[in-house]
Amino acid sequence: MNTNTNGRSLLIIVLFIQCVAILSVAKEFDFFYFVQQWPASYCDSRRGCCYPKTGKPAEDFSIHGLWPNYVDGTYPSNCDSSNPFDDSKVSNLESVLEKEWPTLACPSGDGLKFWRHEWEKHGTCAESIFDESGYFEAALSLKKKANLLHALANAGIKPADGKFHTMGQIKDAITKAVGYAPFIECNVDSKGNHQVYQVYQCVDASGSKFIECPVMPHGRPCGNKIELPSFSSASSRDEL
Repeated sequence: MNTNTNGRSLLIIVLFIQCVAILSVAKEFDFFYFVQQWPASYCDSRRGCCYPKTGKPAEDFSIHGLWPNYVDGTYPSNCDSSNPFDDSKVSNLESVLEKEWPTLACPSGDGLKFWRHEWEKHGTCAESIFDESGYFEAALSLKKKANLLHALANAGIKPADGKFHTMGQIKDAITKAVGYAPFIECNVDSKGNHQVYQVYQCVDASGSKFIECPVMPHGRPCGNKIELPSFSSASSRDEL
């Protein structure tokens, strides 16, 4: 009897360990934040900006990152130091990344440092879903699906036209186009004007579908009147 009891106890322990392992894998993260920034607002921050070596970006939203998150508001980061960024794995995407995911940091760069940071800090935490190339492809696909410029245009909002809009107008335009409300983070220029800085959208754990945000991020708040400035009004330096 004692032997049978010990055997059952061992089996229970093994099953418990297996369940914990399965749950750990399943709960690597709960959803993604897909984050795009308005480049001229980045340039209008205190740090200023430098146009990338490929030249001045288009006046369009650009990708900041695709970030795994938990529903409690925390997030994993730098999950696999054994899988560093390898630029050869995205060489076929490089021209598209330069256009859709440009770097604006100084000094001028080619984007590799920016992409390396995003993959190693965030992408490695979603290795169960993507390899390196798949991570960047997913972000590019989400940008195309969101098409924020088109969403705003359909609501009569034209970025970089010097006009101010209400937070409600901008949120409603994106919500109508995508189906779910975004979180909008703002910065303030030297004149005290509030500018759209970043747009957060929530994506399911497969990295393919927009969803209602389980939890909103903590970002800089916006006033009710905000703008999407042009590059001509921002602080930038050409370091080509």
